[in-house]
Amino acid sequence: MIRPLLTTLALSLSLAVHAAEGDVQINGCTLVPGADCSGKDLRNADLSNMDLRRINFNGADLSGADLRHANLDLASLEETNLSHANLTRASLQQARLRMANLYKARLVGINAWGMTAPAVRAEKANFMGANLQFARLSGGKLMHASFEAADLEMAWFNKTDMTRANIRDANLQEAKFGEANLQKAVMTGARRHYATFVGTYMEGCKDCPHGWEKNIYSKAN
Repeated sequence: MIRPLLTTLALSLSLAVHAAEGDVQINGCTLVPGADCSGKDLRNADLSNMDLRRINFNGADLSGADLRHANLDLASLEETNLSHANLTRASLQQARLRMANLYKARLVGINAWGMTAPAVRAEKANFMGANLQFARLSGGKLMHASFEAADLEMAWFNKTDMTRANIRDANLQEAKFGEANLQKAVMTGARRHYATFVGTYMEGCKDCPHGWEKNIYSKAN
């Protein structure tokens, strides 16, 4: 009796189960391109190297998940919990991450060309070496995040909070930082050709553009 009970318990916990056709299923989510996995519990799941294109993960819990080298192009991750997830070298081209939680997530070397992530929460997230060309992160919470050596060309950071962010050696060509908060951020070695900082708050920012005080917005407003 004990062995059948253990088997039933294991199935009820919904660890990775392979369907007859070879598709991976976790907690009722069949992980194939275009699937609907909205609201699913995928905490600490191993999704590394998987083809997850166009999957709907809206509202799902992927906290602590292993998404290294996963293909998430065109996936929808709006209001998804990705805190502490590992997305190293994942592809997120044109993925949608509105209001997603990336707290302390590891996004080293991701390819997120054209990603849209307004109001994203990414405090202490690591975007080192990431490709964020044309990404939209306006209104996000990016305090203490690292964008070291990242490619942020034509990215939008309008009204983001980037307090103490690490932007060393990043490519900021034509990036938009209108009314952003870069207080005590570090921009040493960053390439800022044609980047705009209208109304940006940069008190204590290391190696930020000179003369920014002329366009400072009032934090009281």
